[in-house]
Amino acid sequence: MASREARGVNERMPAPARAVRSTPDGHGAAGLRVADALRDAILDGAFAPGERIRQEVLAQRYGASRVPVREALRTLEAEGLVTLVANTGAWVSRISLAECEEMYQIRERIEPLLLRFNLPLLTGEDVAELDRLATAMEAADVEEFLALDRAFHLSCYDLVPTSVLGDMVRQLWNRTQHYRRAFTRVFHADGERSVHHEHHLLVAAIRRQDADEAERVLAGHIRRTRLELARHPEVFADA
Repeated sequence: MASREARGVNERMPAPARAVRSTPDGHGAAGLRVADALRDAILDGAFAPGERIRQEVLAQRYGASRVPVREALRTLEAEGLVTLVANTGAWVSRISLAECEEMYQIRERIEPLLLRFNLPLLTGEDVAELDRLATAMEAADVEEFLALDRAFHLSCYDLVPTSVLGDMVRQLWNRTQHYRRAFTRVFHADGERSVHHEHHLLVAAIRRQDADEAERVLAGHIRRTRLELARHPEVFADA
């Protein structure tokens, strides 16, 4: 469970990159592969909010022509990760504190529902893995914590196919990733432990198949992060 989300973080450019090659399936497939690679780089912090993304650099880095690079940028614009300005260029999207507050309030309401949908399909093996991730987070550094936390939460949402909800939750996670990273540095420096307690409470509720309690714990977990982010507006200036 969660192997995709638990992947290690990439190093900041100019680390060697896997070439993205056009194949007989054409520019569309190459554009999707560039989008996947660039999305991972943005989420792993290789690009900061507001940083310019130069098409020629991406084309060289990923071994692709300009056409799939442009397609990739349009894909990530639709996901809210990239901002395109006509005849000017592309930048990694920024969000304000007010926008982040709105996104977290949406998450408070929809993630517990998505968890409820998936809860009956979480096996004993899945719960053991969640418990392992929760324990590993207690000793993790910032980047390890972010990868483990993402694996912990998103792996609970992938078992039941949904037409809207799953994609919406993942997009909200992706759009706030930079700000979780900055906030995680803050709570690590402060020695804050409540996040770990909440993870273990959530594991216990899932183990009991107690959907009401799991929803309550998850909503409170998201709400606490939202309130703490509001106490640190510098996160949105410095991220």
